[in-house]
Amino acid sequence: ALIDNPELTVDELMQYIPGPDFPTAAIINGRAGIIEAYRTGRGRIYMRARSIVEDIDKVGGRQQIVITELPYQLNKARLIEKIAELVKEKKLEGITELRDESDKDGMRVVIELRRGEVPEVILNNLYAQTQLQSVFGINIVALIDGRPRILNLKDLLEAFVRHRREVVTRRTVFELRKARERGHILEGQAVALSNIDPVIALIKASPTPAEAKEALIKTPWESSAVVEMVERAGADSCRPENLDPQYGLREGKYFLSPEQAQAILELRLHRLTGLEHEKLLGEYQEILNQIGELIRILNSATRLMEVIREELELIRSEYGDARRTEILDARLDLTLGDLITEEERVVTISHGGYAKTQPLAVYQAQRRGGKGKSATGIKDEDYIAHLLVANSHTTLLMFSSKGKVYWLKTYEIPEASRAARGRPLVNLLPLSDGEYITTMLPVDLEAMRKRADEEGEALEGELDDAENSSETEEERKARIKAADKKKAPFIFMSTANGTVKKTPLVAFSRQRSSGLIALELDEGDILISAAITDGEQEIMLFSDGGKVTRFKESDVRAMGRTARGVRGMRLPEGQKLISMLIPEEGSQILTASERGYGKRTAISEFPEYKRGGQGVIAMVSNERNGRLVGAVQVLDGEEIMLISDQGTLVRTRVGEVSSLGRNTQGVTLIKLASDEKLVGLERVQEPSEVEGEELEGELVDGV
Repeated sequence: ALIDNPELTVDELMQYIPGPDFPTAAIINGRAGIIEAYRTGRGRIYMRARSIVEDIDKVGGRQQIVITELPYQLNKARLIEKIAELVKEKKLEGITELRDESDKDGMRVVIELRRGEVPEVILNNLYAQTQLQSVFGINIVALIDGRPRILNLKDLLEAFVRHRREVVTRRTVFELRKARERGHILEGQAVALSNIDPVIALIKASPTPAEAKEALIKTPWESSAVVEMVERAGADSCRPENLDPQYGLREGKYFLSPEQAQAILELRLHRLTGLEHEKLLGEYQEILNQIGELIRILNSATRLMEVIREELELIRSEYGDARRTEILDARLDLTLGDLITEEERVVTISHGGYAKTQPLAVYQAQRRGGKGKSATGIKDEDYIAHLLVANSHTTLLMFSSKGKVYWLKTYEIPEASRAARGRPLVNLLPLSDGEYITTMLPVDLEAMRKRADEEGEALEGELDDAENSSETEEERKARIKAADKKKAPFIFMSTANGTVKKTPLVAFSRQRSSGLIALELDEGDILISAAITDGEQEIMLFSDGGKVTRFKESDVRAMGRTARGVRGMRLPEGQKLISMLIPEEGSQILTASERGYGKRTAISEFPEYKRGGQGVIAMVSNERNGRLVGAVQVLDGEEIMLISDQGTLVRTRVGEVSSLGRNTQGVTLIKLASDEKLVGLERVQEPSEVEGEELEGELVDGV
């Protein structure tokens, strides 16, 4: 391409040379390094091994990773040793067997996985900890005019073309010299064969070979066939350099040179036959044609480049094969999430601000009234304040007491044992003095961002307040509902003072390291709960005085992030809001008091009122029960987790909790010491049907 169009740019040349092609194949991870190297002469490309995943036991679900291609210059034996070392040191888990099955048919390094392991996660860990992913440095340096220079792709190809021009020119000059020397000999032999009888007579009459040679040189010879070919090709076509002018064709006669005379004397007798005569003339004609072509190459730059092109095409046709190394357009960078297996984890935050995660399988179901397992090691003045179950790759919206929201991946919270306290949240989030997390809410951040990109800022706008307009209350509610429907889903929030607010979820799609304002708070108020809603649901608010109010979500208009909200529940002095739920048909409300008592109550027993009322009794609050500490929405077959201020955690089935009326005291949920109080109540979905079996599921906080 560069021969045909010398004006091609580097980027245009990359259409023909997309990148290096390594003999060991493998994969180039991203084009950025190639582009940089081709444009500047220096770059780094990331190489990855090629692998496939095979099923070992389809019934049991066991799988194995098979490495079929390695990055260039990676030693297979050393790779296997490195993987074995990582497994032995427990830096790489989930691998049960490692073996080399390579043979004459190709490479095959087999890595068998433990049942239930995710091959992609194991492979990502191998990329991160071994040379299955490695960096190949490109440094394009060549000697130009005797000095080393860094070249880009076009400079390199131009230097190669110049080199080929020089090589082909030198080769052509050499071939022309050899062809002329051979042609000169053939020319003399042809003259001799055309005068065979006089030549034989002259040789026979000569006393010695030297005299015969001298006689052949001095004798002018006739040869019409040779003269005709020489005149047609040019008198000097076969004339060697530095040949004396007295030799060759002169004045219609041919004078033999010493080299020609010597070749005639060395002719074998069989060359004197007529057939050999014709063959000699044919070879002579071929030499003349070859000489003519060589002269054209030397005299024409265009023809010279044609020869270079033809030779390159010949090499391609004889040795070219399909590309072995695959090039990925975008580099697949490894993030922390790529190294983490997806699993359900229990996320806990203590009252003192320590966070940690544990696999859900650590906890097993117990019967109501059991003593439970310690969920965390805590100091006397600390206790677990928040708990949920989320996937290890889920994004958690962390709502703080000061009305701000932060973003955190579940896997970014360190995993710790039951006895460990975890890591201070101030080391994970930029919390200010006196600020603490009040709610964790799992969301699909990527879906939120996609919607924000597609629908723009219109989703985040605040609805105009039309209370003073001429429209009726019903018309206003209908307008609010129609506008809200377009902006759904929402984050619906509530504060300890009874204020509520809903804001489009998309307003929280853009992360900021310093957090975002979710709700403007009055002095002394705190944010206590948040939930995802669709704009047409109902809201239930519970106070620590044992009261509950239920109203339509549409009674609250959509607001921007920094708005203060509206009154959701009127609270007597000294009481505060402790829980917010979104009721669902067929479910029940499970309430628990600080002394460990609780009950289930059908949602139908909770009447609907307008927003802003004092509510009705949800659970009797007296000296026996103490204040209400939690309310969750449950279904038969689900399970709940109870947390005390001394770190005790009990997991029990919902079906073991008595179903009672709204205005009742409840039954014992957890046995507490005299100085111990219940501080947390959470729901676990998808429980195991077999007691003691490992459980899976997601805890929903206020949904």
